[in-house]
Amino acid sequence: MSNKNWTLFKFRIIVLKLLKIYGKISLAKGCLTMNQSDINYQNYVNALKNELVPAMGCTEPIAIAYCAATAFKNLGENCARVLIEASGNIIKNVKSVTVPNTDGLKGIEAAAAAGIVAGDADKKLEVISQVSKEQKENIHSFLKSVPITVKPLDSVIPLDLIVTLHSESHSVSVRIAGGHDHILWIKKDGELIFDGKTISESSTVDHSFMRVKDIIDFANCANLEDVKETLDRQISYNMAIAQKGITESYGANIGKILLERNPDNLLNKAKAYAAAGSDARMSGCELPVIINSGSGNQGMTASIPVIVWAREKNLSLEKLYRALLISNLITMHLKYGIGKLSAYCGVVSAGVGAACGICYLEGGDLHAISHTLVNGIAMISGTVCDGAKPSCAAKIASALEAGYLGYEMYKNGQQFKDGEGIVTKGVENTIRNISLLAKEGMKETDKEIIEIMTGNRC
Repeated sequence: MSNKNWTLFKFRIIVLKLLKIYGKISLAKGCLTMNQSDINYQNYVNALKNELVPAMGCTEPIAIAYCAATAFKNLGENCARVLIEASGNIIKNVKSVTVPNTDGLKGIEAAAAAGIVAGDADKKLEVISQVSKEQKENIHSFLKSVPITVKPLDSVIPLDLIVTLHSESHSVSVRIAGGHDHILWIKKDGELIFDGKTISESSTVDHSFMRVKDIIDFANCANLEDVKETLDRQISYNMAIAQKGITESYGANIGKILLERNPDNLLNKAKAYAAAGSDARMSGCELPVIINSGSGNQGMTASIPVIVWAREKNLSLEKLYRALLISNLITMHLKYGIGKLSAYCGVVSAGVGAACGICYLEGGDLHAISHTLVNGIAMISGTVCDGAKPSCAAKIASALEAGYLGYEMYKNGQQFKDGEGIVTKGVENTIRNISLLAKEGMKETDKEIIEIMTGNRC
């Protein structure tokens, strides 16, 4: 090599190193494919910031509390009676979970009372994160003294909720639809005082731009300063509640059972900590979580196993960040076509997303991650959601087991092939099939589940 060429070569190396230092590109996996000026780059950053947000407790009762707190804020005087109209999926997911900061209360009425008595509407999904001992007592008193009526809401939107508060002289109605914190409108004495305009049936955020290939490109190329705050918060919050579930007694203690069964196995430990987070959250733990696609269980499932895996293997923080980008975004991608609430268990998507993140930690590329995804969802698709409750922790463990088995299949040269059930050639086509199965094919299943749970089935 001539001196001139050698000098040029060294100059290029220095430039690349400087670009890496300043977060312009990642040298990992030869990333040079997605520029920060690309419109999809910012779309992915915004998706992470919009979806990975904190919530205190299961998001459906918290949505009710937020809706009720907003109504009370606009009522401005003592509430004499309450009407709650909720879609079937809201009713399903609130029935069996403990509302945090209520001293163990469950159900729709408890969630609404907590929002009215102790809620801070400005905190949205952390609406009841700060509740005093006196307020907890007042919540119980409110439930005894104020009539609360719950009615099913006939709506094509799975996540749909109207809370109406009446005083002696006024009324306020608030409607949340499509997203757990998306206020569609507020009416006072029948007059519209706030108009949130439009609502999508499945989501308030458009994720139609997402593709597995682009997700991996983004994960490799992202300037981590653009996502660091979001991911750091997810790591901190979700590992804190996982540790709480491991060390204390919540629900059916699925996490503890798993860890005691095989404490030295890495996959088992990853499953145990994710399940433990759900154990705690479903049973009223007063710690917030970072949700994904409107669900705390999905947020924990998509993140905790990846974090545990990276820490146990002493991998770099940069590697963990990029793996979390993959697990979170693949979860969002899978959930977008399904919708926020359905008969299809959401942790299936998150479990497969986490397996894809682990695959990345182990050096997997687009080919490996795509096969992990297809193999995983082919195994466990069809798991039904029969509401938020302690058994969600067990479903998380099962979803993670299936997702990781999908990865091991790939490593051993095995795969589910085109034409085998809902598997179709091309990862995006298989994802589309899953969306159709969950959103359209399982509509009647969802109705039947709700009827069974509410005792309305003849």
